[in-house]
Amino acid sequence: MLKLTRSKVATDIYDPKTIEERRAVAGQCETALNYGVRTYIDEMDDAVNKAYAAFPTRLYLVGLDGRVVYAGGLGPYGFKPAELGKAIEKYLAKTDGSAA
Repeated sequence: MLKLTRSKVATDIYDPKTIEERRAVAGQCETALNYGVRTYIDEMDDAVNKAYAAFPTRLYLVGLDGRVVYAGGLGPYGFKPAELGKAIEKYLAKTDGSAA
């Protein structure tokens, strides 16, 4: 039987009230989860989250033309940095590396 467990980090987080708190919480998650990708923090109005429906967690690759080239699955189980890496390689090959 497949047993799915959730990371304690993913469930023991309060809702930050300031951008400073949000940055601190994100830094703690980045360190604890160690996904190996940079973490970018949305502003308190959640504009990026709302625009890309990034709940609970998603990885996106946006092309030079502003279009979404890759949209990862919903996290935490669909959060796959290696898959994003392959999408980046494919995109760069398609654009002959001119996107780099």
